[in-house]
Amino acid sequence: MKLKILRIMAIITGLIGTTLFNRFLEGGALFMSLVLVCLLISIYFIVKSLLNIKTNIEISKKMLKHINDSGTLGLALGVTGAFIGLITAFDVLEATGEANPSIIAGGLKVALLSPLFGLFTFSVSKLAILILRIIQK
Repeated sequence: MKLKILRIMAIITGLIGTTLFNRFLEGGALFMSLVLVCLLISIYFIVKSLLNIKTNIEISKKMLKHINDSGTLGLALGVTGAFIGLITAFDVLEATGEANPSIIAGGLKVALLSPLFGLFTFSVSKLAILILRIIQK
């Protein structure tokens, strides 16, 4: 029974991981990677703030600004990636001369992936700031 549950969990994890990785690549490796770096930096500052919350409250409070800045940068990079994706999609439409709905839908999908990831990064950082402020008081 346990082995069957572990197999099912492995299959689900593999499917989700593959899907997320494919979406990451579809969104444009450059801007998605930059947003991922912002997410990782936010997580680093969150952990650093949590580790210093008991020993040095001032450092912990300074980390809130870094968390906020890295989350906002992730959102801005995601939106920038969206605009570049839309411009690229319109360039393809202009070059082909025909507005095929599948080309438009594909371009819009790709253009919306990077701001979605940027919004996720921003949300994680804002949620962490909220929790850290509650803990610090």
